[in-house]
Amino acid sequence: QVQLVESGGGLVQPGGSLRLSCTFSGFTLNYYNIGWFRQAPGKEREEIGCISDRDGDIYYADSVKGRFTLSRDNAKNTVYLRMNSLNPEDTATYWCATSHITRVRVTNHYCSGGESFDYWGQGTQVTVSS
Repeated sequence: QVQLVESGGGLVQPGGSLRLSCTFSGFTLNYYNIGWFRQAPGKEREEIGCISDRDGDIYYADSVKGRFTLSRDNAKNTVYLRMNSLNPEDTATYWCATSHITRVRVTNHYCSGGESFDYWGQGTQVTVSS
């Protein structure tokens, strides 16, 4: 059974940092690309970053480029989203998602949209507030 579990969310002050983790079970991360998404109240879901299975391609949305960093540890079946310089506009529910590399394409400038991701976590809340 494929499962994705996000953790690491919480309340942080503006300018602070958080690291979200997405741990996978039921399959190995090889040959699977990973995406992170978020949705703030009243807003559409936003794709914020994607990381490819092994060749190192990482895509960031302009809204997070330079502040957020994606990494993965296939041995631990975990993907990390390091978030720095957080501001109130980053307040949202964050999800990780995955699909086989035949379903999701990732380059440094592009990532397939959310409709291409087959497996999703339950989400974790990030609140940036003083």
